[in-house]
Amino acid sequence: MTGTAIFSALGVWGLGWFINARLANSALAQTRAVRLLIPAIFGLTLLIMWELLVRLLEVSPVILPPPTAIATRFGQEIPLLWADFVQTILKGAMTGYIFGLLAALVVAVLADRSDFLTRGILPVGGFMAALPIVGTAPIFVKWLGSDWESKAAVVGVMVFFPILVNTVAGLRDTTVMQRDLMRTYGAGYWPTLFKLRLPAAMPFIFNGLKIATTLALIGAIVAEFFGSPTVGMGFRISTSVGQLALDLVWAEIVVAAIAGSAFYGLMAWIESRVTFWHPSQRN
Repeated sequence: MTGTAIFSALGVWGLGWFINARLANSALAQTRAVRLLIPAIFGLTLLIMWELLVRLLEVSPVILPPPTAIATRFGQEIPLLWADFVQTILKGAMTGYIFGLLAALVVAVLADRSDFLTRGILPVGGFMAALPIVGTAPIFVKWLGSDWESKAAVVGVMVFFPILVNTVAGLRDTTVMQRDLMRTYGAGYWPTLFKLRLPAAMPFIFNGLKIATTLALIGAIVAEFFGSPTVGMGFRISTSVGQLALDLVWAEIVVAAIAGSAFYGLMAWIESRVTFWHPSQRN
């Protein structure tokens, strides 16, 4: 049975490799449809291999459920998954992300105006960013309670420093000649900030925003392990593991992966519209 499973998986992998190789070397390789089709085939190949290996090797669902079982549980638990998504992603992660972003931008402008603040806050920011979430999350749960507010606070702290560091670096990216030209036209600090330095800093800012998308989801989910009402993705994962309901755990993981990919894609799409002038966005 083990040999059959291995040969079946290798056969599926070879077929997927062959199809993708033909598509990648075809005349339509640069079309949008083919560029989307190639990763879709790759992902489908991995799922079929997963299904075959789990079924043929008779792996226990407690260890690793097959994709079909995960999909079935996903369809059965859509209301529950939606409630967890709203609690963790929309309330906890998104609220913390927005507050962390606004705070980072304000502090970055203040640090840009004060050399003392710049020298003081960036080392502290590096220290705070290195603090483990398993240490800070219980503190915020004790301070703010077990509902989504404490998760938003954890996310806000996690996304604050990557955005701050990238924004400060971006504000310094303009050249002396560009700043001298603005002064020649009589522009003060604020006109120079909004018309020259912030636009020039946008690639750096979006770099921090994209890094923060994954940190926001991780922070919100992990923080729920230390205290949560009876709803939320982190709460559901921890309780489902205890109940050996691994198919529901994987369903929550799928929701988190889809949400994270969509959030990152949204930031990348906004970046392409805002920084269309930057060389990295030119086709």
